[in-house]
Amino acid sequence: MNQPIVLITGGAGRLGRAAARELTHRGWAVRSFDRLPSPIGESIVGSLHDLSLLMEATKDVRAVVHLAATPDDDDFLTTLLPDNILGVHNILEASRVGGVKRLLLASSGQVNWWQQQNGPWPIHVTDEISPRGWYAVTKVALEAAGKIYARNYDLTVIAARLGWCPRTQDHMLELADSDRGPDVYLSSRDAGTFFAAAVERNVSPGYYLTFATSRPQQNTIFDLEPTQQLLGWKPIDRWPESADDDLNA
Repeated sequence: MNQPIVLITGGAGRLGRAAARELTHRGWAVRSFDRLPSPIGESIVGSLHDLSLLMEATKDVRAVVHLAATPDDDDFLTTLLPDNILGVHNILEASRVGGVKRLLLASSGQVNWWQQQNGPWPIHVTDEISPRGWYAVTKVALEAAGKIYARNYDLTVIAARLGWCPRTQDHMLELADSDRGPDVYLSSRDAGTFFAAAVERNVSPGYYLTFATSRPQQNTIFDLEPTQQLLGWKPIDRWPESADDDLNA
């Protein structure tokens, strides 16, 4: 019996590897699409700008976890526009043409940036957005595009505003020095189980907006209750206990 295939864009990155490890453990065949080869599962090396290659990557795929993007503020015209706007257009189009019925789209807590700073907490998915900058604006566009495709093509689309996912030792230090970083932290292990739940949970077609973080150290900044109700998922990690595991993931 063939294993069901999940496509992970950005599969060579920290979160992509976390998703791949957890899904492989649960019996999925993982296909990575990234600019670098992934150490887990099948790898397709390419760019989100290449729609024809994405069409190939989505063949026979049951679900897509779309993580690939420029991960923070950068030059809009040369980087954010092609990577984060054209990229989401291409993965949604390739998924639609390929008959993929479920997509997890990685958004960002930066969509609610100023409410993070000033409150009130916890932030609910129904609260007015307050983007930090152009990177966050591209994530607002991703969410809107996901809603369009869910409703127009009868797909299950889960957009997740992810917490702070440190990628390097410097990012770890920055998080530790931040007033809110330990409360919006997302560990590799919690990210992996979240993405797996988003792929596997029995969810009707439609568009769903969620938050995903690990357990807060002190203050609950993001409301995780809708995520838990939708996906049956709860985080288990808390900063800084799992920080060493993140660096080795």
